[in-house]
Amino acid sequence: MKKIVFLDRDTLSPETVVRAPAFPHDLIVHARTTPEEVAARIADADIVISNKAPLRRESLAGATRLSMIAVAATGTDIVDLAFARERGITVSNIRGYARHTVPEHTFALMLALRRSILPYRQSVLDGRWQEAAQFCFFDHPIADLGGSTLGIIGYGTLGRAVGRIAEAFGMKLLIAGRKGEDNLKPGQTPFDNVMRRADVITLHCPLNAETRGIIGAREFALMQRRPILINTSRGGLVDELALEQALETDRIAAAGFDVTDGEPPAADSPMMRIAAHPNVIITPHVAWASREAVQALADQLIENIELFVAGTPRNVVG
Repeated sequence: MKKIVFLDRDTLSPETVVRAPAFPHDLIVHARTTPEEVAARIADADIVISNKAPLRRESLAGATRLSMIAVAATGTDIVDLAFARERGITVSNIRGYARHTVPEHTFALMLALRRSILPYRQSVLDGRWQEAAQFCFFDHPIADLGGSTLGIIGYGTLGRAVGRIAEAFGMKLLIAGRKGEDNLKPGQTPFDNVMRRADVITLHCPLNAETRGIIGAREFALMQRRPILINTSRGGLVDELALEQALETDRIAAAGFDVTDGEPPAADSPMMRIAAHPNVIITPHVAWASREAVQALADQLIENIELFVAGTPRNVVG
C-alpha cells in the first residue's frame, strides 16, 4: 500500500478530474501546504505530489520512505534536485500539456498590447465614441504583427509553437542563442542582437541559476526598437525593478506578463506598481490553465505515478 500525499490540490482547477491511481494506495489530499507544513505532511509518504509547495533539503531529510516526487507542472525549481539524487528519489514532471494554451495566451497578450485593445475598450466605456461624433477615433496607437520581428528566448516545445504562430502572422523570427555565448546553433541569433532588433520579445525558458534575471537593466538598454516584452514563463527571468524603470523611461513600448517573481506579488511590488499602466497587462499565472490543458496535466500526472510504480518511470528529471 503506497501512501501518496498531494500537497496543493487547489493549484488545479476544481473542475479538473484527478483520477485515483490504478494500484493499492492511500491518498491524502491537502488543498494547500505552506513551506513550514511540508516536512510533517510528507514524513511517512512514499510518493509526494506538488505543484508549487517547495520540497527543499530540510523538508525531504525526514521523509525516509519517499521514493518519488511527482511535480504537477513542467518547472521543477520547487524541488531540491541535488538532494533527491543523493537519496535516490525519482523526480518526474509534466511535459507537452501546454503546447496550445501557453502560446495562445502569449499571442493574446501580444495582440492586445500591439493593437491597444484594452485602452480602446476603456475609451468606449468612458463615452469617447460619442464624443468623437464619427465612426471611429484614433486615441491609441495600433500596429500590425505582420512584418514585425519577434525575438524568442527559449526555443523548446513552447518557443517553437510560438514561432509557428508568429510565422502564420507574417512575423520575422529571431531565435536567441544562449546569453553571452558565441557558439551558436544553426538558425540562432546572438542574444544581444535579439535585444537590439526585436519589435516583440517573448520568454519561454526555465528559471534556474543561469536564467534568473536574464532580462535586466543591461538588456533593456540594448533595446533599440522599444519592443513589447512578453513573459508567460517564470517571473524571476526579468529584473522587475529594471522593468519598471524601462517603462518609466520609455525603453520598451509595453509589457505583458503572466508571472511575477514571487506569487502572488506583494502589494507594494514593482509588478503591482506598474499593473495599472496603460501599456501593461498582468494576468495571474493562468497562461497554462485552459480546461483542456489542466485536464491533460492531471491525466499525465497520474500516469507518471503509475508508470513509476510499475517500474517504468517516465519524464524523469535530473
